[in-house]
Amino acid sequence: LIAAAFGALPARELVIIGEGPERPRVEAAAGANVRMLGHLPDAERNQWLRRARAFIFAADEDFGIAPVEAQACGTPVIGYGVGGTLETVRGLSDASPTGVFYDRQSCDAIAAAVRTFEANEARFSSESCRRNAERFSSERFRREFAAKVEAEWNRFEATSR
Repeated sequence: LIAAAFGALPARELVIIGEGPERPRVEAAAGANVRMLGHLPDAERNQWLRRARAFIFAADEDFGIAPVEAQACGTPVIGYGVGGTLETVRGLSDASPTGVFYDRQSCDAIAAAVRTFEANEARFSSESCRRNAERFSSERFRREFAAKVEAEWNRFEATSR
């Protein structure tokens, strides 16, 4: 869908990173303004993400790590507004938005979301994206998990005396 949507956005370039069984279908849908790089090592993928204007995400996932990884690189997300994307990306209604949502998995909806992103691009900052991604960092998880275990242990000890 994303590759096909860029048919309606011929003045913009889409770079697709990754490999999978859908590649032949994606290539068939892609126009001249779509580049397919295939699989890249994480460091190289992150370099592309840091330079990107936005990361486009079309999946309906419970969490979806890819939008968080993009934001960790300082890149805003244009994402399908369901599931985990609604929890990991802050939309235009937020004071510090990190992305734009679209409500249908269709070429028209994706193209419209790209245009909405462009009309609001000045509202996005790399720092806001990185700060938002830090909510899902392994350091925060370890710190809060350890605090919860300690609190529960203390509660258990206090009630078992």
